[in-house]
Amino acid sequence: MNMFFQQILNGLTLGSIYGLVALGLTLVYGILHTPNFAHGALYMVGAFASYFFMVDLGVHYWIAMVLAGFVVAVLAVLSERLVFHQLRNSPPIHDKIAAIGILLFLEAVVQMIWGSDFRRMPTPYMGILNFDGLIIPEQRLLIILGAFALMIMLHLFLRKTMVGSTIIAMAQNREGAFLVGIDANRVAMLTFAISGFLAAVAATLYAPINLVYPSMGHLVIMKAFVIIILGGMGSVPGAIAGGLIIGFAESFGGFYISTAYKDIIAFGLLVVILSIRPTGLFAKGAH
Repeated sequence: MNMFFQQILNGLTLGSIYGLVALGLTLVYGILHTPNFAHGALYMVGAFASYFFMVDLGVHYWIAMVLAGFVVAVLAVLSERLVFHQLRNSPPIHDKIAAIGILLFLEAVVQMIWGSDFRRMPTPYMGILNFDGLIIPEQRLLIILGAFALMIMLHLFLRKTMVGSTIIAMAQNREGAFLVGIDANRVAMLTFAISGFLAAVAATLYAPINLVYPSMGHLVIMKAFVIIILGGMGSVPGAIAGGLIIGFAESFGGFYISTAYKDIIAFGLLVVILSIRPTGLFAKGAH
């Protein structure tokens, strides 16, 4: 029975990280109406920024996380202003090509500065909790609690504040938002900043139990795309639910079937669910 609960813990850990990354991705999709392939690179830059602040500057883990979040938020806003905003009237394929260009550019810059070696990010939470045979590493518990706290705060921000309401309005009906006087540029910049901050926090939470390297965002962003398609493009609750579904599927599938097929499970699950519900689990639009 402990092994079963251990897989639940692993599923929550993976699902929390996937959900955070997918949340930022789905918010940006609601504004751009095109997938931002550069989001995985922002996740990677967040990990390297935290690593730099902690290892090179000796900053505490939490402060490094916040600083990395602000760095990536600024980077995300710059990408929106300098690239995506300039292409707003171009054919949709241009946004996709530009996003891939940003991804390749950021990876090249990181490799130029830090090289392509794998690095281990330190964490002050190295302890192990033992609840009657159930082993819970402190960092995994931190990931789950931190991710869910951020999700709740984001939900309250979107639902309870005027600024959050403008983001939802833009995601649901861009033309209608224009007509009621919502500043589209301001909303777009804020949305990109939030998505970048979430990506950096997710990377900082997950990096201590993973490795930091330039291509670390590839698999994460592929799964984030699976999650937002699974949950319904542009749906905030769909991103959270989809992240948990993929996390649990990988955890239990890897344990009971084979870890060799762990990464394939997410894509197989996508095919199965979309064959039953083609629009995803939730309706389109930020809810």
